[in-house]
Amino acid sequence: MAIVEPMIPALRRYARSLLRDRAAADDLVQDCLERVISRWHQRRSDGDARTWVFTILHNLAINQLKRKVRRGVPLAIEDVDETAFATAPTQEDGLHVRAVLAALDSLPEDQRCVLLLVSVEDLSYAETAAVLDIPLGTVMSRLSRARYRLSRLLEEGLSRTADATPVLRRIK
Repeated sequence: MAIVEPMIPALRRYARSLLRDRAAADDLVQDCLERVISRWHQRRSDGDARTWVFTILHNLAINQLKRKVRRGVPLAIEDVDETAFATAPTQEDGLHVRAVLAALDSLPEDQRCVLLLVSVEDLSYAETAAVLDIPLGTVMSRLSRARYRLSRLLEEGLSRTADATPVLRRIK
C-alpha cells in the first residue's frame, strides 16, 4: 500500500475538481481508497497502479454525480415548509401504486429482478450483472424489455379503466 499513499493528494485534487465540494471529495477519496485496498489483489500486475486507482476514483465520482442528478439536491427538514409534508394522498395515488405493483408482478422473474436492482436498489448495470451472475449485455437487454413491458402494462391498465364505464343498477 506504500504505492498508494503518495497518490492521495493528487486523488483529493482530482476529486475536488470533479465534485466542487471539499467534504464530498474527501468522502469520495475515502471510498476510493477502501475499494483499492479491498480489491488490491484484482489489479493487473503488469498495469500501472496509478491509472487503476484514478480509474476507480473517476468511476465512483461519475456514479455519485449520476445518483445526485437522479435524486436531486437534499434539503434539511428544517428548511422545508411544513405544508410540503401536510398534503394528503389522493385515492388515485393508491390506485396508481396498486397498478404499478400488479404490473411488476406480471413481469417475468428475470426482467423483474433486473428492473428492481437497477431502479429501486440503485445498482449499476455492472453491479447488477455481478449480483445475478449474467453478462452486462443481458442486464441491459432485460432492463430495456422490462421497462418497455412495464410501460405497456401500465398504459393498457389505464386505458382499460378509462374505457370501463360504471354500471349503475337500480335497487328497490
